[in-house]
Amino acid sequence: MKTTQFLKAAGGIAAVVFALNVNAQTTSASAPADTSVGQKVDDSAITTKVKAELLGAKNLKSTHIHVKTVKGVVSLTGTVPSAADKSTATEVVSAVSGVASVKNHLKIAAE
Repeated sequence: MKTTQFLKAAGGIAAVVFALNVNAQTTSASAPADTSVGQKVDDSAITTKVKAELLGAKNLKSTHIHVKTVKGVVSLTGTVPSAADKSTATEVVSAVSGVASVKNHLKIAAE
């Protein structure tokens, strides 16, 4: 329980750090032209919350899951050990506030 609380607190701190540093990043080709600074901050915060929730999920092995958020749409890439982990990842991410939808591109690792 304490680990989950720690991860959520760390995620909040990371979101603040992202928000403070977003103006220092160049985004000429990486982001769509209609994406505002506020949206980038929101997406960074969502990504941080999603990563914290994935790490805190007891029934999910998430160390090889990569998260990217654009306009509230979360894309998951990487590998998981089983189909159950893949569907659990979608369920966990969908429950995070601010997530509009989830694109699950996770691959199931061969044993």
